[in-house]
Amino acid sequence: MVSASEPDRCSPTSRTPSRLSSSRRSQSHFSSWYPRKRAKLLLSLIAFLAFVFFHNWFMLLRLQHQPDPIPKPTLRSSSVSLSLQRKWNKPSNKKKSQKGNYARMLALAAHALAENKREPKDLWQEPFVPASSWRPCADQRNWEPNEGKNGYILVTANGGINQQRVAVCNAVVVARLLNSTLVIPKFMYSSVWRDVSQFSDIYQEEHFINYLTPDIRIVRELPKELQSLDLEAISSVVTDVDMEKEAKPSFYLKHILPIIIKNQVVHFVGFGNRLAFDPIAFELQRLRCRCNFHALQFVPRIQETGALLLKRLREHSGLVGPLDRYLVGPFAESMKEKSESNAKKASKYLALHLRFEIDMIAHSLCEFAGGEEERKELEAYREIHFPALSLLKRTTKLPSPSELRSEGLCPLTPEESILMLGALGFNRKTHIFVAGSNLYGGGSRLVALTNLYPKLVTKENLLSSAELKSFANYSSQLAALDFIGCTASDAFAMTDSGSQLSSLVSGYRIYYGGGRMPTIRPNKRRLASIFMKNSTIEWRVFEQRVRKAVRQTKHVQTRPKARSVYRYPRCKECMCRTD
Repeated sequence: MVSASEPDRCSPTSRTPSRLSSSRRSQSHFSSWYPRKRAKLLLSLIAFLAFVFFHNWFMLLRLQHQPDPIPKPTLRSSSVSLSLQRKWNKPSNKKKSQKGNYARMLALAAHALAENKREPKDLWQEPFVPASSWRPCADQRNWEPNEGKNGYILVTANGGINQQRVAVCNAVVVARLLNSTLVIPKFMYSSVWRDVSQFSDIYQEEHFINYLTPDIRIVRELPKELQSLDLEAISSVVTDVDMEKEAKPSFYLKHILPIIIKNQVVHFVGFGNRLAFDPIAFELQRLRCRCNFHALQFVPRIQETGALLLKRLREHSGLVGPLDRYLVGPFAESMKEKSESNAKKASKYLALHLRFEIDMIAHSLCEFAGGEEERKELEAYREIHFPALSLLKRTTKLPSPSELRSEGLCPLTPEESILMLGALGFNRKTHIFVAGSNLYGGGSRLVALTNLYPKLVTKENLLSSAELKSFANYSSQLAALDFIGCTASDAFAMTDSGSQLSSLVSGYRIYYGGGRMPTIRPNKRRLASIFMKNSTIEWRVFEQRVRKAVRQTKHVQTRPKARSVYRYPRCKECMCRTD
């Protein structure tokens, strides 16, 4: 822009000699004066050009060192050094936290939290009157038991514990729909989760079978005469490729029931989100809720460790929370102090689910200021763990990372998450439990969080290595502890609405919370537009805009059509209105 304007600025000067020559011819009596005048003009011209040169040089220098008013989220801020880019994916060598583009905002947040302002009144609350008018009632039945006489359904569910939980409850509904017997589901080994846990390692098998007996017939294994069948050979194996996502009940009746009747067995492999939420019969939808909120209870080993985690999160106050008995069963009683005199005031705590592990980062197709090294690492991860997505990326024009971010389709970074909490008004002394602490970029990214909130902990901080020893190498069982810690919290903040754990936790809090278990659901599209101004926005304005963006999501919402009953249980099938 500067160089384009140079010819215009200099053009009058470049025509000066021709005008002087014309003047000299018409006024010869000035001939003795002209050489001196020409020398002065020449010196003036040189001085003017020098001024223009130095002015432009100075402006270019400023442009190079000023941050963009609205930085592009796909580019790394110039304030981040090349050495940090190289260390991004080497957690063991990191000595500093990765603050990305938010060093300025984190400094402003630290200053604001140091003022120790009073928290907003409704920070730890949800709209009580409308929320409390809903109560659980999925345990109510209005049908006769299913004999399961049409055959057997095998399910090998993929994904992590939360995807598997959804698959189990969907399988229960399909078994009822097809009047078939469900064999206790198996869990597929995943290269992402690398966990060999099976159903009985996580959930109480006996309770599951007994609780659902009035609904469907469940057995632990196939009859011996069917165990020797080659299910592939007789076309009784149905994979996710063979079914559309969220298939309607009519699909199962038309395509799956004939297989079961013919071969006496069908095996669903994968079974991720393969049953629609609408349209579906009232009692089948209620069965879905009954399975999720009542039939699936963690095994005593997980419940006992979960109770210990909650006790330490509340600093041994002796408090039993409103959801504890649903989460940890009989171990909730062990959390009470033996002597009332020893009990102290319970510490409220906020649970924050940071869904910022490498699988989520890679699958999102977003960029996080890590430069070319980050792009190469995430692409390599996709090639191994998400080959179909990697192929799609190479063969199809997909939205750019900046477009994904502007649409709110990227998970919040740890820095963005903690800035959101600061803007909402959580004071510096807030107890924060972080779930999903295996962060991409290494644990040092938690440093930015603990600098603002020193009372931030993870399950690894609160439980000893001996107490966690039996859970080592079992990511699903560790995730069950995170589920307990998040669900029982006084307030829960999700950072990615697509996260299955966040969806299940928020739904559980709605179902059993009685209108007293608030969940923070950020509108990531609105937050993205706010965070894009991180190099110029003032803290007061940032605070106002974040609060407005979150306040708009803080209302009592009934389940939208075709949305998950696990996340939105406020519907006539799962919950009943008391007003």
